[in-house]
Amino acid sequence: MSKRKPPRILTVVRKEQLTPHMLRVTLGGVGLQGFPEDQEGAHVKVLIPQGDIDPAEFVSRIVDGQRPVMRTYTVRQHRVEENELDIDFVIHGDGGPASNWAQAALPGDYIGLFGPGPKKMTYLDADWFLLAADMTAIPAAAAALEALPKDAVGTAVFEVTSEEDKQEIDAPAGIDIHWLVHANPAQRSYQQSDFIRKMRWRPGYPSVFVAGESGVVKELRTHLYQERGIPKEDTYVSAYWKIGLEEDAHQIQKRMAAA
Repeated sequence: MSKRKPPRILTVVRKEQLTPHMLRVTLGGVGLQGFPEDQEGAHVKVLIPQGDIDPAEFVSRIVDGQRPVMRTYTVRQHRVEENELDIDFVIHGDGGPASNWAQAALPGDYIGLFGPGPKKMTYLDADWFLLAADMTAIPAAAAALEALPKDAVGTAVFEVTSEEDKQEIDAPAGIDIHWLVHANPAQRSYQQSDFIRKMRWRPGYPSVFVAGESGVVKELRTHLYQERGIPKEDTYVSAYWKIGLEEDAHQIQKRMAAA
């Protein structure tokens, strides 16, 4: 049996409750050294330790082929000089393995990490920018906003669980950020789709970022590609999750649909 690549092992430096439903975990340690720079907004795979197992044994089992509990998250900020990396976790009622780990984690605890994968919003020469995200995708969307040219113009539509979940984002002054509140994420919301269908469409060609719940993303994909005629190569459109499915099952569905 071929050996698998070992993950990075990072340790918890501190935590910060950004909003009632968003928890930031700052990671560091020797395992972060050499992590590529300028990857804010890229995705990583976090590997959740199960039970009382030391880091060396955790890595050994993965290298030998054992599949760990793994979830996809976003590099929110990476401070190279401080050797720190921030990952924002959505905290919700039913509590998945990653959010449960984040809530229980203490300074010095460890987690595994693969990545980073590619950044999401790469077409930066557009006439304007359109972003739509729910709470699971706000870290990636916020990182994308903060990487835009300072003279960028456009619209961002963010759906959060409560008024208190609105957060500060260092976006260009020309980006209008609209916050929509949907108190029960387990029920599908059409607020983002309705907003984008009714909004004033700016002249020129947009660069688009859309991510969130599968049904919402599917509806927006239809609107953007078929009704607006936006070229797919100028967009990042991705379903991060689906109501009623855990991530592993959702990823299988996505792979089957893409085949």
